[in-house]
Amino acid sequence: MVALENQTITEFVLLGFHDIAELHLLFFIVFTVIYISTLMGNVLIIVVVVSSQRLHTPMYYFLANLSFLEIFYTSTVVPKMLQGFLQEAAISVAGCLLQFFIFGSLATAECFMLAVMAYDRYLAICYPLQYPLLMGPRGCLGLVLIAWLSGFMVDGLVVALMGQLRFCGPGKIDHFYCDFMPLMGLACSDPSIAQMTTFVLSVFCLTIPFGLILISYARIVVVVLRVPEGAQRQKAFSTCSSHLAVVSTFYGTLMVLYIAPSAVHSPLLSKVFALLYTVVTPLLNPVIYTLRNKEIHHALQRLLCIKHIETPN
Repeated sequence: MVALENQTITEFVLLGFHDIAELHLLFFIVFTVIYISTLMGNVLIIVVVVSSQRLHTPMYYFLANLSFLEIFYTSTVVPKMLQGFLQEAAISVAGCLLQFFIFGSLATAECFMLAVMAYDRYLAICYPLQYPLLMGPRGCLGLVLIAWLSGFMVDGLVVALMGQLRFCGPGKIDHFYCDFMPLMGLACSDPSIAQMTTFVLSVFCLTIPFGLILISYARIVVVVLRVPEGAQRQKAFSTCSSHLAVVSTFYGTLMVLYIAPSAVHSPLLSKVFALLYTVVTPLLNPVIYTLRNKEIHHALQRLLCIKHIETPN
């Protein structure tokens, strides 16, 4: 997939949080608990959506896809980070580029998936009568495929350019995963084409979906404000606020690190920002959607009741 010939070094060492080594054991315990909770929470969402006929709607179809994305991309990064808390986390150049490709593709796909979810809510609230026709099964599948394929196409181009670079030096990456900027710092051939391409694609993949989300929710707010006070109005605001909480954390940190990296002057601060979209956001997804969504709450209760009844005494 990627040309790796003539590389000066063949292996990197991920330094992780090497400057606060005294906290490694505590970090290992905390992030292991968070990682397991993230996996369990997102798997639970998928199981509930698949098992409940009432949740077989576009909104929950997209939510299940979001959970799949977050399971996969957090699993691309966190296990290696946990290894770094216990021992030296070495990774080959090919493995490093592969990690960046998978993680970047899934993160980019999530950028588009969040925009799709906002568009879905916009149609459901602003055009309720036309919604079943506008968001039919084929339309839902098409939007999901576009989100997933766009992520892999965009990051495939970036990784192809990165694969043409020669990396040299001590081979130590001052990060807990193979991120773009730390890798460019180790390139001993000209990385300007890869950097410019990544900047342009980052602007496109972050600002356009985020702009569409803001426009969708602005229109939603206008429509909802016209609705008399009541359960429907409260439900609409609850759904939108849950989505916006995830969006704000996810897009905000990515924009700082990929569009305006000069704003982050410390490697430690850069890692803290990266933790927000690699660890915190995947955890927030199941927490927000299960605690604040009554339909998932009820579906989970029904599922647990059924399992309890089926369990022999």
